[in-house]
Amino acid sequence: MPTNDQHAKLWDLIKDTRYGMLTHRHGDGQLHSHPLTTQSKDLNEGATLYFFVPKDGDVARHVASDPVVNVAYANTDADSYVSVAGRAALVEDQALKERLFTTMAKAWFPKGVTDPNLGLLGVQIVEAEYWDVTDSKMVQLLKMAASAVTGNPPKQLAEHEKLRVS
Repeated sequence: MPTNDQHAKLWDLIKDTRYGMLTHRHGDGQLHSHPLTTQSKDLNEGATLYFFVPKDGDVARHVASDPVVNVAYANTDADSYVSVAGRAALVEDQALKERLFTTMAKAWFPKGVTDPNLGLLGVQIVEAEYWDVTDSKMVQLLKMAASAVTGNPPKQLAEHEKLRVS
């Protein structure tokens, strides 16, 4: 199980990335991805990420038959990348919908938090992996140039962790 520090680090890398690409599998085995906005306010003890989706939409339909998903986050400004493997399900919790609903969500669901088609998709994290580059772009370029000259792979360019969450 990850430590509280690892949970905090994982959330720190996710929270400022506006969109995650949720990938799910169709019945024919093909993978499909959709950009979704993470609605979570924190990484709760259940390690679940939340997204609003239409109940009658592609994502809701396919995760009902195959709940295994991946959510990928790429924050190129911060040079951080996160891959979350998890299990997805629609969550029927009106109080949670009300807590997470934002003005931005109203653009997609103009009837508001009581819209009968407003689905709350929970993705319980099973595993997560992240890469967080702390070196400046200049230092990264120097390490890659040195690697090209010496023929040796570059020294660690990013903090890289794998977490088994549940």
